[in-house]
Amino acid sequence: MELNLLALCYLFGSISFIVGLKMLSNPASARKGNLFAAAGMTIAILGTIFLYEEDGVKLGNYGWIFGGLILGSVVGTLMAKRVQMTSMPEMVSLFNGMGGACAALISIIEFRHLVKGNPTEAISEIGSFSGLDQTKLLIILLGLIIGAVSFAGSMIAWGKLNGKIKDFSFKGQHIANLLLFAITILLAADIIIARPGETPLFFYLIIFFSVLYGVFFVLPIGGADMPVVISLLNSFTGVAAACGGFLYSNKVMLTGGILVGAAGTLLTILMCKAMNRSLKNVLIGSFGSGANTGQGSAAMVGSYKEISLSDAAVVMGYANKVMIVPGYGLAVAQAQHVCHELEKTLEARGVEVKYAIHPVAGRMPGHMNVLLAEADVSYDKLLEMEVANEEFKTADVVLILGANDVVNPAAKSDPASPIYGMPILEVEEAKHVIVNKRSMKPGYAGIENQLFFQPKTSMLFGDAKKALQDLLTEIRNI
Repeated sequence: MELNLLALCYLFGSISFIVGLKMLSNPASARKGNLFAAAGMTIAILGTIFLYEEDGVKLGNYGWIFGGLILGSVVGTLMAKRVQMTSMPEMVSLFNGMGGACAALISIIEFRHLVKGNPTEAISEIGSFSGLDQTKLLIILLGLIIGAVSFAGSMIAWGKLNGKIKDFSFKGQHIANLLLFAITILLAADIIIARPGETPLFFYLIIFFSVLYGVFFVLPIGGADMPVVISLLNSFTGVAAACGGFLYSNKVMLTGGILVGAAGTLLTILMCKAMNRSLKNVLIGSFGSGANTGQGSAAMVGSYKEISLSDAAVVMGYANKVMIVPGYGLAVAQAQHVCHELEKTLEARGVEVKYAIHPVAGRMPGHMNVLLAEADVSYDKLLEMEVANEEFKTADVVLILGANDVVNPAAKSDPASPIYGMPILEVEEAKHVIVNKRSMKPGYAGIENQLFFQPKTSMLFGDAKKALQDLLTEIRNI
């Protein structure tokens, strides 16, 4: 009876993941979908703790189990509540890295079980390796390698996103990375099919080389590619978790891992498509790294012009249609709520207001969508790139808030530019473009933006939040 009840817990958990993921596709139901999936996971965890048994023996060590659950819940809740929207990408990377570390630890523990059947005996003391279950060994090694790479890579991504780690590359680094990966795979193959007597040493070496590969795998990748990298690492963690589910014959863990792995892979493909780049080009090209800064872009000709707050208020206040393009600068300034106030004020004057969202704007997939959802901006007003590009042709004003690389015309006109070929928001199609930035410094990709020097473009310098507040006051006084 308990076994059937546990199976029902796992079934409900698996279904909750699928339904919750579906609900996440709509902002109106996303919060409920997240809570529903979390409820399914909670039931699956409690079912495992109290109902799982093997050879008539149930789990013990409840103090350690619930101690870890409580500690993790408290720390995770506090971190999530205190995190700023600008730091959300770092938190995603950090949490994803913890998932990869857990998957790797599972493989380490299960390897100890497999080689001797005695979890308390040190690997270095094991002398007999005959009769190893090669299928389980394969899954263990896959979980170890993928989990370790995901953990190390996510930690480097976390450091790069918060500015503590800089892009780093050296001549021949991509070849070195391939060698590290090849050595790791060869060691794993040797354990499985060749010399099981050397398993302990090779197993430790696999851990070392996997972590090293994860570090060097992410280090050279430029900032503009970080959304793609985060998505890819997320898929790695899902696959590693699925390996753990296979080892334990745990249906809910297997389902969750497969969903995360598949969703992460699909999102990675979509992100690459949005940037008009192959995944290979992302991983090898180092687009947006310091090495590429300023290279390949045509020299800027002419000068930019500034616009006063009063003039910007008049242009926007008497427009028929205004398009807002949010970027990372909006997130840095925490200006999403003021932006929503500006939207409502303009609409009260009869101005049509819509938002143009580029798939890779910000520092993680969907960063701008999450940012604007926090300010209760209607999802119907968030236009995807293809739709927005058609709308720009009928817009009187485009207000760009902290976006840079995703509106750079060099992607279409300058074959020498590192971003050439990347689909962009074609804001230059509008009658007038107002760009809010702190300064004329290049964006995250490290290249100049030709848009800023075009005749129809005006620069509105300053912090996005203060600029929008002042602009809002000016419009209300018209």
